[in-house]
Amino acid sequence: MRGLKTAAQRGTSLVEVLVTLVITSYGVLGLTGLMSSMHVFENEGFQRSQALVLLADMAERISTANPQTAAAAAAYANAQIAGLSSPAGTGDSQPPDCSTLAAGGARDVCEWSNALKGAAEKLAGNRIGAMSAARGCIELLTPPDPTSGVCTPATFRVSIAWQGLVDSSVPGNACGMNLYGKDSVRRVLAEQVTIGLPSCTVHN
Repeated sequence: MRGLKTAAQRGTSLVEVLVTLVITSYGVLGLTGLMSSMHVFENEGFQRSQALVLLADMAERISTANPQTAAAAAAYANAQIAGLSSPAGTGDSQPPDCSTLAAGGARDVCEWSNALKGAAEKLAGNRIGAMSAARGCIELLTPPDPTSGVCTPATFRVSIAWQGLVDSSVPGNACGMNLYGKDSVRRVLAEQVTIGLPSCTVHN
Protein backbone atom coordinates (compact mmCIF):
# COMPACT_ATOMS: atom_id res chain seq x y z
CA MET A 1 0.00 0.00 0.00
CA ARG A 2 2.85 2.37 0.83
CA GLY A 3 4.39 1.67 -2.56
CA LEU A 4 1.12 2.39 -4.35
CA LYS A 5 0.62 5.65 -2.44
CA THR A 6 4.16 6.73 -3.21
CA ALA A 7 3.69 6.00 -6.92
CA ALA A 8 0.41 7.92 -6.94
CA GLN A 9 2.04 10.90 -5.26
CA ARG A 10 4.92 10.87 -7.74
CA GLY A 11 2.49 10.70 -10.67
CA THR A 12 0.55 13.69 -9.39
CA SER A 13 3.76 15.72 -8.94
CA LEU A 14 4.81 14.92 -12.50
CA VAL A 15 1.47 16.11 -13.90
CA GLU A 16 1.75 19.33 -11.90
CA VAL A 17 5.25 19.91 -13.25
CA LEU A 18 4.07 19.36 -16.82
CA VAL A 19 1.15 21.75 -16.35
CA THR A 20 3.52 24.35 -14.89
CA LEU A 21 5.89 23.94 -17.85
CA VAL A 22 3.04 24.39 -20.32
CA ILE A 23 1.80 27.54 -18.58
CA THR A 24 5.34 28.92 -18.35
CA SER A 25 5.91 28.20 -22.05
CA TYR A 26 2.80 30.17 -22.99
CA GLY A 27 4.00 33.03 -20.82
CA VAL A 28 7.44 33.05 -22.42
CA LEU A 29 5.92 32.95 -25.91
CA GLY A 30 3.67 35.87 -25.03
CA LEU A 31 6.61 37.82 -23.63
CA THR A 32 8.64 37.13 -26.79
CA GLY A 33 5.82 38.42 -28.96
CA LEU A 34 5.49 41.52 -26.77
CA MET A 35 9.22 42.22 -27.01
CA SER A 36 9.08 41.81 -30.79
CA SER A 37 6.18 44.28 -31.02
CA MET A 38 7.99 46.74 -28.76
CA HIS A 39 11.05 46.53 -31.01
CA VAL A 40 8.92 47.34 -34.06
CA PHE A 41 7.26 50.32 -32.33
CA GLU A 42 10.61 51.56 -31.07
CA ASN A 43 12.12 51.37 -34.56
CA GLU A 44 9.11 53.09 -36.12
CA GLY A 45 9.33 55.87 -33.53
CA PHE A 46 13.05 56.34 -34.13
CA GLN A 47 12.56 56.62 -37.88
CA ARG A 48 9.74 59.14 -37.42
CA SER A 49 11.94 61.30 -35.17
CA GLN A 50 14.73 61.19 -37.77
CA ALA A 51 12.25 62.21 -40.47
CA LEU A 52 11.07 65.18 -38.40
CA VAL A 53 14.67 66.41 -38.06
CA LEU A 54 15.34 66.15 -41.81
CA LEU A 55 11.99 67.73 -42.63
CA ALA A 56 12.78 70.70 -40.40
CA ASP A 57 16.23 70.93 -42.01
CA MET A 58 14.90 71.52 -45.53
CA ALA A 59 12.10 73.81 -44.30
CA GLU A 60 14.76 75.91 -42.56
CA ARG A 61 16.94 75.96 -45.69
CA ILE A 62 14.08 77.26 -47.81
CA SER A 63 13.05 79.83 -45.20
CA THR A 64 16.60 81.09 -44.74
CA ALA A 65 17.18 81.41 -48.49
CA ASN A 66 14.05 83.58 -48.69
CA PRO A 67 13.71 83.42 -52.50
CA GLN A 68 12.21 86.65 -53.79
CA THR A 69 11.92 85.63 -57.41
CA ALA A 70 10.07 82.84 -59.17
CA ALA A 71 13.37 81.49 -60.53
CA ALA A 72 15.00 81.34 -57.08
CA ALA A 73 11.97 79.68 -55.53
CA ALA A 74 11.51 77.14 -58.32
CA ALA A 75 15.18 76.12 -57.98
CA TYR A 76 14.30 74.08 -54.89
CA ALA A 77 11.63 72.09 -56.69
CA ASN A 78 13.47 71.88 -60.02
CA ALA A 79 16.75 70.73 -58.43
CA GLN A 80 15.23 67.25 -58.14
CA ILE A 81 14.27 67.14 -61.79
CA ALA A 82 17.01 68.88 -63.80
CA GLY A 83 19.26 65.98 -64.79
CA LEU A 84 18.57 64.15 -61.54
CA SER A 85 16.21 61.48 -60.32
CA SER A 86 13.13 62.57 -58.44
CA PRO A 87 12.56 62.46 -55.51
CA ALA A 88 15.78 63.27 -53.65
CA GLY A 89 17.51 60.75 -51.42
CA THR A 90 17.60 56.99 -51.96
CA GLY A 91 18.22 56.06 -55.60
CA ASP A 92 18.87 59.55 -56.95
CA SER A 93 22.01 60.67 -58.77
CA GLN A 94 23.08 63.52 -56.51
CA PRO A 95 26.88 63.74 -56.09
CA PRO A 96 28.41 62.88 -52.70
CA ASP A 97 30.28 66.21 -52.75
CA CYS A 98 27.88 69.13 -53.10
CA SER A 99 30.52 71.88 -52.86
CA THR A 100 30.87 72.04 -56.64
CA LEU A 101 27.25 73.17 -57.02
CA ALA A 102 26.21 76.80 -56.93
CA ALA A 103 24.83 78.02 -53.61
CA GLY A 104 21.06 78.01 -53.45
CA GLY A 105 18.38 75.47 -54.25
CA ALA A 106 20.58 73.01 -56.14
CA ARG A 107 23.22 72.74 -53.39
CA ASP A 108 20.63 72.64 -50.60
CA VAL A 109 18.78 69.77 -52.29
CA CYS A 110 22.07 67.93 -52.87
CA GLU A 111 23.07 68.23 -49.20
CA TRP A 112 19.57 67.25 -48.12
CA SER A 113 19.73 64.22 -50.40
CA ASN A 114 22.96 63.05 -48.77
CA ALA A 115 21.40 63.54 -45.33
CA LEU A 116 18.42 61.44 -46.44
CA LYS A 117 20.89 58.73 -47.42
CA GLY A 118 22.25 58.75 -43.85
CA ALA A 119 25.54 60.55 -44.49
CA ALA A 120 25.32 62.39 -41.16
CA GLU A 121 26.17 59.24 -39.18
CA LYS A 122 28.22 56.18 -40.11
CA LEU A 123 28.91 52.80 -38.52
CA ALA A 124 31.64 50.55 -39.97
CA GLY A 125 31.56 52.63 -43.14
CA ASN A 126 27.79 52.26 -43.56
CA ARG A 127 25.48 55.27 -43.54
CA ILE A 128 22.97 54.90 -40.73
CA GLY A 129 21.91 58.50 -40.04
CA ALA A 130 18.50 58.33 -41.67
CA MET A 131 15.38 56.21 -42.14
CA SER A 132 15.11 53.09 -44.27
CA ALA A 133 15.09 54.02 -48.00
CA ALA A 134 14.45 57.68 -47.20
CA ARG A 135 13.30 59.98 -49.98
CA GLY A 136 12.40 63.67 -50.03
CA CYS A 137 10.05 65.70 -52.23
CA ILE A 138 9.84 69.47 -52.65
CA GLU A 139 6.81 70.90 -54.42
CA LEU A 140 6.30 74.54 -55.33
CA LEU A 141 2.56 74.88 -54.66
CA THR A 142 2.32 78.63 -55.30
CA PRO A 143 5.03 80.55 -57.20
CA PRO A 144 5.91 83.98 -55.81
CA ASP A 145 4.55 87.01 -57.59
CA PRO A 146 6.21 90.24 -56.39
CA THR A 147 4.12 92.40 -58.73
CA SER A 148 3.06 95.53 -56.91
CA GLY A 149 -0.49 95.12 -55.72
CA VAL A 150 -0.35 91.31 -56.00
CA CYS A 151 2.44 90.21 -53.67
CA THR A 152 1.77 86.47 -53.67
CA PRO A 153 4.29 84.62 -51.46
CA ALA A 154 5.95 81.39 -52.50
CA THR A 155 4.43 78.29 -50.89
CA PHE A 156 6.29 74.97 -50.77
CA ARG A 157 5.36 71.53 -49.51
CA VAL A 158 8.33 69.56 -48.21
CA SER A 159 7.68 65.82 -47.77
CA ILE A 160 9.77 62.88 -46.57
CA ALA A 161 8.91 59.25 -47.32
CA TRP A 162 10.49 56.09 -45.95
CA GLN A 163 9.79 52.38 -45.58
CA GLY A 164 8.10 51.23 -42.39
CA LEU A 165 8.28 47.76 -40.84
CA VAL A 166 4.59 46.84 -40.81
CA ASP A 167 1.51 47.55 -42.90
CA SER A 168 -0.43 50.72 -42.16
CA SER A 169 -2.92 53.01 -43.86
CA VAL A 170 -1.81 54.31 -47.26
CA PRO A 171 -0.67 57.98 -47.08
CA GLY A 172 -2.55 60.52 -49.17
CA ASN A 173 0.72 62.29 -49.99
CA ALA A 174 2.24 60.98 -53.25
CA CYS A 175 5.91 61.36 -52.24
CA GLY A 176 7.66 58.02 -52.77
CA MET A 177 4.54 56.37 -54.18
CA ASN A 178 5.13 52.92 -55.75
CA LEU A 179 8.77 52.90 -54.65
CA TYR A 180 8.41 50.55 -51.67
CA GLY A 181 6.76 47.49 -53.18
CA LYS A 182 3.42 48.25 -51.54
CA ASP A 183 2.18 51.61 -50.35
CA SER A 184 0.91 50.21 -47.06
CA VAL A 185 4.49 50.23 -45.70
CA ARG A 186 5.23 53.75 -47.00
CA ARG A 187 5.43 56.43 -44.33
CA VAL A 188 5.21 60.14 -45.15
CA LEU A 189 5.61 63.35 -43.17
CA ALA A 190 5.08 66.78 -44.76
CA GLU A 191 5.37 70.44 -43.88
CA GLN A 192 4.20 73.50 -45.75
CA VAL A 193 6.58 76.48 -45.96
CA THR A 194 5.47 79.96 -47.00
CA ILE A 195 8.09 82.55 -47.99
CA GLY A 196 6.96 86.12 -47.71
CA LEU A 197 7.93 89.08 -49.92
CA PRO A 198 8.97 91.80 -47.45
CA SER A 199 9.97 94.25 -50.20
CA CYS A 200 6.64 93.88 -51.97
CA THR A 201 4.06 96.66 -51.83
CA VAL A 202 0.35 96.02 -51.64
CA HIS A 203 -1.91 98.86 -52.77
CA ASN A 204 -5.20 99.39 -51.04
